[in-house]
Amino acid sequence: MSDITHLLPCPEPVQLIAADGTAVESSEQARERGYAMPEAEDLLAVWRAMVIGRRFDAQATALTKQGRLAVYPSSRGQDACQVAPVLALGEQDWLFPTYRDSMALVTHGIDPVEVLTLLRGDWHCGYDPQATRTAPQCTPLATQAVHAAGAAHGLARRGTDALALCLIGDGATSEGDFHEGLNFAAVFEAPTVFLVQNNKYAISVPLAKQTKAPALAYKGVGYGVRSEQVDGNDPAAVLAVMRAAYAHARAGHGPVLVEAHTYRMEAHTNADDATRYRTKDEVDGWTGQDPIVRLQAYLVEQGHLDDARIEEVRAEAEELAADLRTRMNAEPTVEPLELFDHVYAEPTPQLREQREMVRTELAGTATAAHGSTQTEDAT
Repeated sequence: MSDITHLLPCPEPVQLIAADGTAVESSEQARERGYAMPEAEDLLAVWRAMVIGRRFDAQATALTKQGRLAVYPSSRGQDACQVAPVLALGEQDWLFPTYRDSMALVTHGIDPVEVLTLLRGDWHCGYDPQATRTAPQCTPLATQAVHAAGAAHGLARRGTDALALCLIGDGATSEGDFHEGLNFAAVFEAPTVFLVQNNKYAISVPLAKQTKAPALAYKGVGYGVRSEQVDGNDPAAVLAVMRAAYAHARAGHGPVLVEAHTYRMEAHTNADDATRYRTKDEVDGWTGQDPIVRLQAYLVEQGHLDDARIEEVRAEAEELAADLRTRMNAEPTVEPLELFDHVYAEPTPQLREQREMVRTELAGTATAAHGSTQTEDAT
């Protein structure tokens, strides 16, 4: 029987900074895997990106209430999982996000307005996937796991050292595409890193009703995938674990599955009533594990961060939020016939027929409106 200990995750989630902001001694297994405290400069970059990302998240949530977005899935509370993995990526790497990963896209350098374009429903994808090396945000659960594995396999066949990061939620691990993606990546040793952001609920379904596994990280072992679990509200631990996962995949050793234990502070989306399936005490308990507060306390205690820098970054975040408000409040110019562009490289007969039907309806509406204007002018 082959030794599979190298595939197994640490028995307890890797942690480097406790909830109160103090450094903790990691487990022996974590130290053996090289999960050391990142440099202060790197932690400051993660802290800044989380502050900016959370302000973006709050502004996007407000835009839904103002009718500027059709829907918005907040990632407040999952800030460390959104920011640290993206900052650790190389310029050549690819990112495969879910619908909840808007904060990750902003951290990745994508224009916030382009990120939110999809969520207000006026374009297929608001950014250029090829230019940004970022796949469109994925709404169907786990389908991006297969896409990421395939893309990573292609990157390896081209002789590059690039990898694909696939962000998924705990609910996606109940889908077949998740398992197919893991199996494909393992068999072909595709440089793919799967990050499961276990926020405890698949919409309203708690984790206990999805799996009996001791942790989602163990699901990788059955496919021969090296696996790990980390405190997803500890930015330092997330950064350290993800860097190690990237190094493993980039060195040609195959994929890695990382489970980050975190929590979604807001409702599933603005259309969800989270009070129907979780208690206020539960939410309050996770509030005390806030990743931004945790890292900020550590950096201040270590002398790497002061009040002046904190206020400077907060002001920067407010400026970005104000700019986002201004640009999102401008009415977009929408061309309805663009709905049919980029569906197929060669439009099908059905698609051409549908496009012509819409074009005819638009022409009729325009003619009717023009006629009504002429009547009003005559009177």
